[in-house]
Amino acid sequence: MKMEQKTMAGKEKGNGCELCPRRCGVDRSAETGFCGMGEEMRIARIAPHLWEEPPISGSRGTGAVFFAGCTMRCAYCQNADISHRNAGREFTPRQLAESLKRLADTGVHSISLITGTHFVPRILDALEIWRPPLPVVWNSSGYERVETLRRLEGAVDVYLPDLKHFSPRMGRLCAGAPDYFEAASAALREMCRQTAGPEYDDSGIMKRGTLIRHLILPGLTSESMRLLTWIRDELPAGTPVSLMHQYVPCNEVAIPGLDRRVTEKEYARVRQHMESLGLPGFLQEADSAERDFIPLFNQDASFV
Repeated sequence: MKMEQKTMAGKEKGNGCELCPRRCGVDRSAETGFCGMGEEMRIARIAPHLWEEPPISGSRGTGAVFFAGCTMRCAYCQNADISHRNAGREFTPRQLAESLKRLADTGVHSISLITGTHFVPRILDALEIWRPPLPVVWNSSGYERVETLRRLEGAVDVYLPDLKHFSPRMGRLCAGAPDYFEAASAALREMCRQTAGPEYDDSGIMKRGTLIRHLILPGLTSESMRLLTWIRDELPAGTPVSLMHQYVPCNEVAIPGLDRRVTEKEYARVRQHMESLGLPGFLQEADSAERDFIPLFNQDASFV
C-alpha cells in the first residue's frame, strides 16, 4: 500500500494531481497536467554545474538535475526549451538514482534537483533507492504547495527557491500566476521551518538551510524592494539572499519593458536597499547577464 500511494503522481484522496498550487486535478497517468508532463519523470540535463551560488557550487560545482516541464509560465524564461517545450527524456526512479551516484563520483559539492515539483513522488522513490552523501538542494521557482514541501522534509537539506513577484498583477503578467506571492510566501516560511538557520561546512558549502534568490527585472525595482523588505520582516533573521543581476530577454518575451536588460542604476537601487536592510547573502555582478551562463540542453552532452 505504501508503494501504491507513492507512485500515484500527486493524487490525494482519489483526486488528480495537486502537487503544485495550480491543483489542476489531472490524472497524469492518462494525460498531461498543467506542467506539460505525465506521470513519468522527464529530465533534460544531468551534469556538474559551476555557476550557482558559492555555497552551492563551491569550486567543483553542483550535480545539477534539470527536470522538464514547469508549474510556471514565465514569459522571460531562460530555460524555455525544457520548461515550455519539454525537451528531455524519460527516467525511472532507479535510473535517476544511478545517475545521482555518477554525479557524486565526479566530486561535486552538492546535488541540485531543479524544477522538480511535478515529479516529487518519483524523486522520493529515487532517493529511497540511493541517498547521496552530499547536501541535496531543492532548486525551485518558489511556487510550491506547503503540503508538497512537507513530503520533502528529511529528503532535502537545502532549499534554493526564487522569490519572483510581489503583486498579483505582475505574477499574472510575467508568470501566469496571480497567486504567486501568496503561494511563495507560505512556501518560503515552510522551507525555513524545515531547515532552520543556515549551516556550512569548513569549505563554505551549505549543509542545511534556505537561500532565497531574487532576479531583478527591468522596470520593476519597486517590486524587488518590497520583496526584500518582506524577507527581512517575515523570515528568520540571517536567512541569506542571492540578488541576481543576470536578466537577459529570452523566450522571445513580448511584454513591454522586459525586452531589455537591467540598467546599472536599477541594479544599484535594489542593491542599496538590500544593504540597508542588513540582509546577508550574495550580490551578482553585471557580467552574469550573458547567454553564455544558460546551460546547454542537448542529447549528446547533457547526461553524466
